[in-house]
Parts: sequence; C-alpha cells; structure tokens
Amino acid sequence: MGLGRHGGGAAAARYLAEQGAIVTVTDLADATALADSLDALAGVPIKRFHFGDHDDRDFMNVDLVVVNPAVRPGNPLVELARQAGAEVTSEIEMFLAACPAPVIGVTGTNGKSTTAAMTAAMLNAAGRRAWLGGNIGRSLLADLPQIRPNDWIVLELSSFQLHWLADDARWPQVALLTSFASNHLDWHGSVEHYRRSKQRLFDRGTSVLPWDDADIPSLRIRGRHNRANAALAAAAATLAGAHRESAVRGLSEFTGLPHRLKLIAETDGRQLFNDSKSTTPEAAIAALNALDRPTWILLGGSDKQVELSALVAAVGRQARGAALFGATGNLLDNLFSILTPHFCRQQTERLDDALAWCWRQSRPGDAILLSPACASLDQFHDYADRGETFTRLVHEIAATRIRGSGVSDSQI
Repeated sequence: MGLGRHGGGAAAARYLAEQGAIVTVTDLADATALADSLDALAGVPIKRFHFGDHDDRDFMNVDLVVVNPAVRPGNPLVELARQAGAEVTSEIEMFLAACPAPVIGVTGTNGKSTTAAMTAAMLNAAGRRAWLGGNIGRSLLADLPQIRPNDWIVLELSSFQLHWLADDARWPQVALLTSFASNHLDWHGSVEHYRRSKQRLFDRGTSVLPWDDADIPSLRIRGRHNRANAALAAAAATLAGAHRESAVRGLSEFTGLPHRLKLIAETDGRQLFNDSKSTTPEAAIAALNALDRPTWILLGGSDKQVELSALVAAVGRQARGAALFGATGNLLDNLFSILTPHFCRQQTERLDDALAWCWRQSRPGDAILLSPACASLDQFHDYADRGETFTRLVHEIAATRIRGSGVSDSQI
C-alpha cells in the first residue's frame, strides 16, 4: 500500500515476490509519477498494479498488507484489512525480522541523517562492517543475503516508520535521539502523538541521548550542531565496539551528506549553500548559526503546521535578508510584518525568483543559503529534487558570471 518514490515500496514488493508471495501494488499516484519505482520493479513477478486510487477489494482478501510509512494513522483501508484478518506490517519491520545483525536506530527531529551516517562511517573505519539504511533513503532488504551476524546495521527511523512498527516487532538494540521539536503536525495531528511515535524507540534496549564531548576532533562539516551529532554518533560507535582512534579517524574523514549545508559554489565573492534537507525551523536556525558571514536565506515550502514565529525572529536577528517562496511564503511574510516589519525580504512564488532576488541583493563577502525550514512537496518531489534544482540554478548563475567576466572554467 503506497509504492512511493523513495525506494522502500519497490524494495518491499521485490522482496516479497522473490519469497513467492502473490503481490498487488496499489498507490494513489498515477504510473507517470511513479515511473522510477516502476522501473526498479522491471522483471519482478508482480500480480497486479493499481494506480490512481485504492480498491477496497484489494484489502479484504489478503494475508499481509505492507503499509508505506506515509500512510496516515487510522487509515480506513488498513483497518478494513485488519478486520478481515490480515497482518499489517512495513518495509522496516520486515527487514528487522529477517536481519541477522544487531541494529542501531537513530531518530530525532533534526540531525538524524547526519548522525546515522557518522555512526556508520566510524564503525567502518574501526573495521566493523556497517550497513546504513532506513529513512536516509535506502532499503536494506535486498542486502539481507550479504549481511552477517557480526555486522552492524544503522537505521535512520522517522516518526512515521516508528508509528507503524508493531509492539511485538523486533526493535533496535541501541536507540539514539538527536533532538526533539514540534514537527509533522499535518500528519500526526498533535505534538503528543508525534512525541509518542518517537518515544517508542526508547522503550526497549540501550538509549543514547544528546550530550557534549569536548574531545570530538575538528570536523570537515560546519556547525556546533554537527559537533553534537558527532558526540552522539561516537557514543553509539563505542557501544558497538569501535576503538576511539578508529572512531576519530572516521569522523575526521566525514564530509557530510548531500543537501545538508553544502557549499556548492563561490562566485563573485559570494558563497552559495544548499541546505535543502533543512525542513524544520530548528534546522534552518542551526544553519544560520553555522555561517560566519552576512547571509541571505531562502525560506519556504509546504506547510507542516508547525510554529514558525521563532524562526522568523531568529532570521530577523541573524540574516541580512530573506526570500520567501512556495506555499508558506505568505504566512512567513505575515509573521515578518508582525515581528520584524522592517526586515529586508521579498515574497516570490518560485525558487528561481527567490534565488535571483538574493543574488541581486547580496554583495561580495555575503552568503546565500537555501535552508527552507519547510517541506518541499508543494513544488518538488522531495527535498533532494529541491536541492538539485537549486544547485542547477546556482551553476547557471556562476556560468553566466564566468562568461561575462571572460574567466574560463579551468580558472574557477
């Protein structure tokens, strides 16, 4: 239920078909929107595809329903399947049940992808083979034949994934919490439901909570928040048996994740950063704090119904100006009008216009930062699509400046 575009649905369908299951794939989106996922299932013996809506009959005569994490709590078709005697599970739950190796689960409102990747990097540097997957964008179901009992699994786990894990499922032996703030209220309905979904990871096993470690080495990625992520990851790697020297080496070589505070160009004295993975107010504030120059920030996207006043106040204090785009652009502009009415800002509909305005306003020595603080689904497939679009637009600006100045590509 829900093939989706991020790989988990296709991996689950393939895995079950290879086990001999008779698989129906159903999704509210049409086949065009799901083209990449369908390509991943080429040659897989799927009995039936049903796109554009769901058919009640698909849920009344089945043994097992594999729910995409994005399906909302209380979905009537899931309840219909349960009442008809079907077992309800998820891609993550199937992986955990079949995995022979111990598992570290990483969750939190911000920082979970970076912390999970750091943990895996330190374990690999220490000679402990680590597999990184989950919400970070990679299903490990296809890797099960290669995973050994003495390996370690590092899973980034979202609140959606944790919600759908059954109470009697196998859960990670080690649980990491990076941070907690209000998020995804459009899905959870309340902060308390969001909190309970996260909390489920810490009801069993060993928990590692945020802390500070002055012995963390110099990092190749910016920000005090990333030092906190590194301390958490180091604690997890130590629990998994990594020696300190190896862990430090893994951290020192870690270069960060795509779309997470990445310097993508420096042209005409301006640094341009892609932080499209910033989908919460706290993440955008952390990105602003990590930069040491006057900054023009691009904010906006789809509305997750979280409070944005603290973000607006922080941007008003710390940024040179802001371009507000997408579905939340008007809401953000209204908040600026109330909290910091004289702050330099411009509301636009599209990302390209927002970047063009920031470029015109900025000066040599400034930074231009895409750190939207909002989800991307109003205009993009996901945060990666948004970040790739921003990167392309930045490179177009850089190429224009190069042609105008007579500088060759080889001189950049």
